[in-house]
Amino acid sequence: MTLAIYIDFKNPASYLALKPTCAMLERLGTGARWLPFHTSEETVPRRKAEETRGESHRRVRALSRRGTHLLYAQVQGIEMQFRDDPGRTEACLAALAWLNESPRTDPLPFIAAAFARYWVRGEDLDDPENVEALWAENVSGHSLDLARGRAALERIREDASAHRVFHAPAYLLGEQLFLGREHLPWIESMLREAAQD
Repeated sequence: MTLAIYIDFKNPASYLALKPTCAMLERLGTGARWLPFHTSEETVPRRKAEETRGESHRRVRALSRRGTHLLYAQVQGIEMQFRDDPGRTEACLAALAWLNESPRTDPLPFIAAAFARYWVRGEDLDDPENVEALWAENVSGHSLDLARGRAALERIREDASAHRVFHAPAYLLGEQLFLGREHLPWIESMLREAAQD
C-alpha cells in the first residue's frame, strides 16, 4: 500500500507534520511519495480601531491558530517564524513535482531544506534563483527543469483533485484520504497491518 503525502512549503501544518511523519516512516522502514500541493494561507487581519464582531472573531481566531502552531513548533524544538504575507511557493512546488519524476532520488533533503528556508530564513520560494540554489545544494544526479516541473505540478493537482485533496498536509493511503498530522497513529496502524498481509 503506497502512502502519498501532499505538502505546501508555506503551509504551517505541513511544516509541523514533517518531523513526526518522517519518524513514522523510519519506524516502519518504508518510504512515501511527497507531492506538492498549493494551499491558500490566511494572514492575521490587522486590528481596526472599530471592528465588527465578525472581524474581531476572524482576527482572534487567526491569532489563536498561529499561537497553536508556534506551540507545536516549540514542542518539536524547531524554529518557526510567520510572515505578514505568506507569499507564494509555486516555483519550489514545481521543483518538488519535477523531483517526483526521478523516483530514485530521495526528496527529503530538498523538502527539509525548503521548509527551513521558508520558516527559518524567510526566503522567497517562488523566486527561481532561490529554488535553483536550493536544488543545487540538495539534489544530485538530476538537473532541475522548472518548465517541465510546472507541467508535472499541474498533473499532480489534477490527480489530487480527483482524490478530493483540498488542503495540506494530506495523506492518501490507497484510496483513503486523511487530512492533518493528527491521523498519523491511524495511518501507521494501517501501514503495519498492510505489511503483515
